[in-house]
Amino acid sequence: MKILIVVNNLYVQGNGLCASVRRTIAELKKMGEDVRVLSGPNKNADQPQPDFPLKEYVFPIFQPIIEANGFSYAESDEKVIEEAVRWADVVHLEEFFVLQWKVVKAAKRLGKPLTATYHLHPENITNNIGPLLAKWPNFNRGILRGWKKLMCDECKFIQCPTMNVQDRLRRYHFKPATEVISNGVIPDACIRPTTPPENYLNPERPLDVIYIGRLSAEKDQTTLLEAMRYSQYAQRIRLHFAGNGPKAKKYKKLAKKLVEEGVLKYEPVFCFLNRDELRELAANADLAIHCANIEVEGLSIMEAMQQAVTPIIAVGRYTGTAQFALDRHCKFPEKNPEALANRIDYWLSRPQERWEMGFRHAKEMEDYDIEKSVQKLREAWAKVI
Repeated sequence: MKILIVVNNLYVQGNGLCASVRRTIAELKKMGEDVRVLSGPNKNADQPQPDFPLKEYVFPIFQPIIEANGFSYAESDEKVIEEAVRWADVVHLEEFFVLQWKVVKAAKRLGKPLTATYHLHPENITNNIGPLLAKWPNFNRGILRGWKKLMCDECKFIQCPTMNVQDRLRRYHFKPATEVISNGVIPDACIRPTTPPENYLNPERPLDVIYIGRLSAEKDQTTLLEAMRYSQYAQRIRLHFAGNGPKAKKYKKLAKKLVEEGVLKYEPVFCFLNRDELRELAANADLAIHCANIEVEGLSIMEAMQQAVTPIIAVGRYTGTAQFALDRHCKFPEKNPEALANRIDYWLSRPQERWEMGFRHAKEMEDYDIEKSVQKLREAWAKVI
């Protein structure tokens, strides 16, 4: 199959959507598929560039916000778009923006089938433009209906990474066939030892609680920081925030305040780590927290769970991540720091159960091997073609 992947910029770092697409493309190529990319440029000239390159589109006023959130938009050069679409057997959209709208029009004109992956909710976008927009439901519904009319309903198939996404598309009566197919995780070996280390039960040791993810409004690291005010283990907890983002300054300030007020003994650690370092962090952690209230899937917590760390995941209307939690004590209502503190205290007071629960989640992640996900996508494309 000749598969055209359409994404504004495949090469942005620190962006979960782009990372997921890069992994999918690599897996497809391993399977022998002919995959080409229509995308904006890789700013690192020494690194791979798109097969069908587009110039970057620079937004007036909003460009600093866009860059702070690890995103980049491409100009919609109609000649390049037509060349790319004409080449393909199937055209796959990874977002629903102006570029994709122009691609949809070209695909209809040239008679090429369209498919898509639903990676982003409208709230993912509006939350980072301004909190008031995110809280204005009619505005977000309008965006979703626009996506549906202009792009999604022209597709034959849409990949839904979680059940939460599929449910939302069904509520809005999207026309394409949908299937729940995870974006998938690279199958990393679990490096956590099968038996706890000697100091595991030491009541004096710090308890490492981690949050891996972009420091942004929708990831809601604020709830974890506020939960420390209600946790009986706050004096033993050492928080780790692995990620960059537009809220970094705010979250560091909140963390410092907790130390100054005596809520926390250990100063929270903020860092940006590579893949191996993230694996090491998760393998040595006592708990992994995921507070995001707008999240299509949540690959960062899935990768942490591969290292047998017990997760605590927010449950909300626009987040699908909680479907991976195997115990009710591994879930809490979104934006509720007291409930989160209750779950944290539950697991920290049960070290043996916590250890075993972590390995149960590591076993579960085997079902989300990216190879299985990509194989399902290939089958869907074959039917569409």
